[in-house]
Amino acid sequence: MFLQQLVNGLTVGSTYSLIAIGYTLIFGVLGIINMAHGQVFIFGSFVGLILVTNFDMPIAVAFLASIVVSGILGLILEFTAMRPLRKKNVPHLASLISTIGFATLLEEGMHKLFGADSRAVPDTFGSQAFQLGSVQIRAVDLIILGIAVVLMVVLHFWINKTKVGKAIRATAENTETASVLGINTNMVIVTTVVLASSLGGIAGMLIGMTYSALIPSMGMTLGFKGLAVLILGGVGSIPGAMICGLILGVIEVFTVAYGASSYRDAVAFGLIILILLIRPQGLFGRKA
Repeated sequence: MFLQQLVNGLTVGSTYSLIAIGYTLIFGVLGIINMAHGQVFIFGSFVGLILVTNFDMPIAVAFLASIVVSGILGLILEFTAMRPLRKKNVPHLASLISTIGFATLLEEGMHKLFGADSRAVPDTFGSQAFQLGSVQIRAVDLIILGIAVVLMVVLHFWINKTKVGKAIRATAENTETASVLGINTNMVIVTTVVLASSLGGIAGMLIGMTYSALIPSMGMTLGFKGLAVLILGGVGSIPGAMICGLILGVIEVFTVAYGASSYRDAVAFGLIILILLIRPQGLFGRKA
């Protein structure tokens, strides 16, 4: 029972980690919370789902479509809601409100295009499962967890070892200094926003596979969970986002498994508040 729920929790938590990494990347470079992140990747995921259900496309094409559409929406967000305000050197609060407006437009657009009701995500892998001792792992859960973990490992390597990744880290540390050193900070910002949105597109499809459904309003709920992971892990900490997403997923699943399903979110967020009271900078954050 314990090991079974642990696997389920890690599966759910891995998707939260990918969402939180998107928030972390953008906050690290721009210093703002992108409140449209959830709506961006749910929109992309819906496009992928439509291709599967209406046009009989394979799930791989749905993932690709979700990545591309989410990335394009991230690009539009940067050029319409972020960059114009950044050029005017306005307070970050204005950019935050601007992303909220973009999120509202996207959610209303989804209601018009896809309807407000949930849409079932086809069970691509059927009821296939693997038995490991007392633990039964569904094939779909193994694939979700595998994709998420591989992405996080690749991203960690890319950020720390590649030229573009190092440019992102330098820009996050100090934009003006990075610019003086010859780094094209505008291109770095665009790359970061598109990367964060595209990762969200993958997370959205994985979440649809986890719950076998997608709902336009999911963007807000999942967005808040991503924010919770961001804060719990330490604002700007990518390893913190990775690990704390898994922690949140495990807490949620165990809460449901032991009979308190209606308090799932309350227990999870309550524990986060408790941790932050003890360690305000988050588990992996640095003191200001």
